[in-house]
Parts: sequence; C-alpha cells; structure tokens
Amino acid sequence: MSQLPNSFPIKFAYWVPNVSGGLLISKIEQRTSWDIDYNRKLAQIAEQNGFEYALSQIRFTAGYGAEYQHESVAFTHALLAATSKLRVIAAILPGPWHPAVLAKQIATIDHLTGGRIAVNIVSGWFKTEFTAIGEPWLEHDERYRRSEEFIRAIKGIWTQDDFSFSGDFYRFHNFTLKPKPLQQPHPEIFQGGSSRASRDMASRISDWYFTNGNTLEGIKAQIDDIRAKAVKEGHSVKIGVNAFVIARDTEEEAQAVLNEIIEKADLEAVNAFGHEVKQAGKASPEGEGNWAKSTFEDLVQYNDGFKTNLIGTPEQIAERIVALKAVGVDLILTGFLHFQEEVEYFGQRVLPLVRELESRQADQVAA
Repeated sequence: MSQLPNSFPIKFAYWVPNVSGGLLISKIEQRTSWDIDYNRKLAQIAEQNGFEYALSQIRFTAGYGAEYQHESVAFTHALLAATSKLRVIAAILPGPWHPAVLAKQIATIDHLTGGRIAVNIVSGWFKTEFTAIGEPWLEHDERYRRSEEFIRAIKGIWTQDDFSFSGDFYRFHNFTLKPKPLQQPHPEIFQGGSSRASRDMASRISDWYFTNGNTLEGIKAQIDDIRAKAVKEGHSVKIGVNAFVIARDTEEEAQAVLNEIIEKADLEAVNAFGHEVKQAGKASPEGEGNWAKSTFEDLVQYNDGFKTNLIGTPEQIAERIVALKAVGVDLILTGFLHFQEEVEYFGQRVLPLVRELESRQADQVAA
C-alpha cells in the first residue's frame, strides 16, 4: 500500500548542531554553537516556530572542521527534556551500537520524554572513523544489509516478547524487553542514502527515508523509484530531503551569502571531505550513492544542501517547498548559517507562506 503524497502539511526538521563547525566547511562566520545551552535555546525556538523534528548528528572522530562532537542519544535526551512538543531523532551507527543496547536506551528515553524520540539509522560513509575506533568497514551494500538487520532487530525487540532472530550480523534468542516504548507500534525509524541499496531498504522496512539535497527532478526520480518498490513490498515510506536554507529579504542578499560561503570555503578540508565521501558514493555498485556527482561547491555543505535551492526570498523558498511537496516530499531537513536567528526567521516569514500555498492548493483540489 503506497502513501499518497500531499495529504498532510509538509513537515520541517532542523539539523542539531551538536558537532562543532556548523554545517558548512567554510571559514565564514557562523553564529552557531555546538554547546548544550545554545542547543537547548535553539530547540525551544524551533518548537515555538513550527518545527516538528530535530536531528542530532553522530560523529566519533574529528575532521573537516568538526573537532568536537557530543554523542547523539544523550544529546537528544537533553533536548527533549528542554522541550514539550519537539520530536528529536538520534543518529545511530550500526557497528558501534548493538540493537539490544539501542532498543533499551530509546525505550527508556521514550518513557522519560512522553514518546518523542526517534532514530536515524546511518549505514556509514566515514571509513576513517570506523577504522579509528576498531570497527570493521564493510563493503557498500553489506553496510545496508547490516542496517536492515539492525532495523528488523530493534523493531522486533520493541514490538514482541520472546523475540528471536537469526541473521548474518545479529542473533537473538527469546529476548523480551520491558518496558517497551510508549510509542506504538514503535518509535519512528529514519534512514538515509541515495544509492539503489538504500532505496531498496527503505522500500522494505523504514518509516522515513532521508536523501541528500538534489534538484527537483533528481528528488522525484528517487521518490518514484522508492514508492513503486514499496507498493510491491506492501509497505509505505515517507520522504525527507536535506536543504540548506538561506532566506533573506531580497534575492540579492541571499545570493551574496551563498557566494561568501563558497568564497571562504576551507579548500583543504572540502577536498579531504570530498575524497572521503566520493569514495563512499561511488562504492555503490551502480555508482549513484550520496555525493557521487557532487561538485566542489556542493561539498561545502555536508549533505548537498545547496542543490535543493532553498535560497532566496521567503516567497521564493515557500514556492520551492510546495513544489517539493508536489513530487512527494513529506519533510524538509533544514540547515542554516546562524541557527537561532534563522530558524526563527524561517518560522515567522517562510512557514506561514508555505501553509498559505498548501491551503490554496487544497481548495483548488476540493473545487
């Protein structure tokens, strides 16, 4: 059973800056901090301005300007404790985490925070990080096979008593977790990727699929592929797209900010990042994984956020968001230069225009 797009208002999430350096590999000033006080206030601003989700990042080692990193699950719990409605997604790496440990962590936090935590299963792109912490580095499609087993395991632990599972990576024998999460049937499960293996996995098992920024045509092709496969699997999956937002009063101001970001790019760090991630992207059998076709300018923003083109006036950005919704996007995962100020600006200036356009379209359909 496929999910019809456009049935509900498009949702908004923001990247949690729990890693130093913001979301840009650039020496431009970023009035953004990775510390907990800044992030608590940011979460409250986001909640008050229409954001429904936040995504905490997971990094274990330094690199590309990210010298300091707070662990994602603990940080997610802190943000949930500082808010009342916001849902926070903790990024998780199979390998460092075991499904039983993760399932128990999340079930406990779910009870402590009224059922507002979710997880993003990251199959892994940073080989240097895995080898630094002594974790085996699997081939591209094997990483997705492990992630799929990981998801099947946590779903089983969260929903069944006497759970048993025999896979190539994980095994369980009559395991019962109590208490189970408050959320039914279980906390939401997100995953990322752009490769064939990631799309196929999403079509079978994930609740949400995150993809890197892309053109409208590129995003539509991915969504059409995933949803056609999901129909055959009797599954439905929602789609989230990464976008770096530069919303300013005029188009010229927004473009000037983008130009400055790229002009002040950290050349050495961008090239090192590009080398690492392009290996991951091209490692998929079809050579179409994340970053496989990213230019230098694209790589200045970690997840190809400039490609989505939410850069301009509030009116321009709102129209582009509604166009993304029309091709099947359910959620925009946003990044910003100066998070606190710009999340508030987005909530006050862009989001109302999106809702107005959605309402007009709904009226046209009803008529």
